[in-house]
Amino acid sequence: MHERQVTGTKAALTAADRDFFVRMAKVTYMNPFDPERQRILAELAGKGAGAPEEEINAVFDEMDARIARLDQQGRNALSRFTAEDCALVRSLFLYQTYRRYLTDFDRLIEAQLRAADAPVPFAGNLIAELTARGFTEREALHYLASFFQIRRAFYFIVRSLLGKTTSMQRLRLALWNNVFTNDMRAFDRGLWGHMEDFSTLLLGETGTGKGSAAAAIGRSGYIPFDRARGRFAVSFTESFIATNLSQFAETLIESELFGHRKGAFTGAVDDHKGLLERCNRHGALFLDEIGEVSVPVQIKLLQVLQERTFTPVGSHETRRFAGRVIAATNKPVTEVRASGRFRDDFYYRLCSDVITLPPLRQRLEEDRSELELLVSELIVRLTGAEDPRATGLILGSFERDLPRNYPWPGNVRELEQAVRRVLLTHHYTGDTRIDRTEPHRALAAEIQAGTLNARELLARYCGLLFDRLGTLEEVARRTGLDRRTVKKYVMAEGARNGAARP
Repeated sequence: MHERQVTGTKAALTAADRDFFVRMAKVTYMNPFDPERQRILAELAGKGAGAPEEEINAVFDEMDARIARLDQQGRNALSRFTAEDCALVRSLFLYQTYRRYLTDFDRLIEAQLRAADAPVPFAGNLIAELTARGFTEREALHYLASFFQIRRAFYFIVRSLLGKTTSMQRLRLALWNNVFTNDMRAFDRGLWGHMEDFSTLLLGETGTGKGSAAAAIGRSGYIPFDRARGRFAVSFTESFIATNLSQFAETLIESELFGHRKGAFTGAVDDHKGLLERCNRHGALFLDEIGEVSVPVQIKLLQVLQERTFTPVGSHETRRFAGRVIAATNKPVTEVRASGRFRDDFYYRLCSDVITLPPLRQRLEEDRSELELLVSELIVRLTGAEDPRATGLILGSFERDLPRNYPWPGNVRELEQAVRRVLLTHHYTGDTRIDRTEPHRALAAEIQAGTLNARELLARYCGLLFDRLGTLEEVARRTGLDRRTVKKYVMAEGARNGAARP
């Protein structure tokens, strides 16, 4: 049956359009790092799993074509749809507009990185498009801010945290959920204005990228658009404040965090704004090495997290903190809590979300090609261009000078310096402190991370014992396994390490 579509009439979507739009609307609210999203897109595009991205992305052309047909029929605004279809079409109108301005948002990010107070030249056009679709001006201003937030989050999560292993994919998914929660519909309904109530604790060894992860979160907050100025209320470059608490003497940490008033102590010759006061209401404060803070400071920070208030040193005036708190430590939280150096109530106020960053050795065990990817990207950052010859030189040096399965105790930070060292000297021999106990620490870390299955755990353990004891018989005696089983596990571990085994 042919549906007559005249400007001003309301008619239901066809069954085919509704089915397509329902699935597309689901995709628009999904975490972009969720493998299920790619599966749905591939299905909509009529492609199988593992299809090239350009083929899967053809589904967006199909979305645009279906919306264009609705426009031609006079259904170009929300008011032209039945109540049943309006919410569905609303999602697709928003997503289409967002995609149309992706390049503009990326340019704006780059512009703000160069000059914080950059104008938004395309804002008027975007707002006009949304209002033409039936959104109120207030809604259009809100979605302009939301679109920019979404694009910033994607930009910094992708560019700051390189890697393709399973653990890095999980990390990116976790960071996105940290910014938008795992239900973007609920976020859109109102949580976007209350994310300062969700503190975050980042865990991981030194050099794993906790600072980059914190920056990706802190630079991705919701910032309203000021139409009168043609700019966002603040720049994301000013809304993220980071500090490493271990760099301050105990007597200075309170002043650095809470500020002080003139005359509060010897040397306080002027009023000083602390980090809490300098962090704006749209921003985030990153406290690295939170495990170094004394119990009295923890109690004061607990008040900040619970009451959102603080008092500068030497003052009786209560100030309000409106930003978000992100904290990090490279110390095992269970150990510092057990020792009494980290209060349980403080931990429970920090852990709205706890994200653990994987060590480099874990990433390399998941996929050895991760090393080549990281080296290539580091060279691009250092030189501004890809250089396959330099990549080959560095990987060749690592292969020649480092032990097989070198554990990279300094993680990605160490790798960055190793790349520089090889470019300068053509050699990198690794951390000289690494000794025979390092494989045992690596195994302990894998056990703590929960990345090993039972077979892998036995293989690792038998391999370690064989390296120490020297005979299969002694390993069998220690483990209570028969010799043939021990040999199987020792040989499997040897094959994984590229080492000769009996």
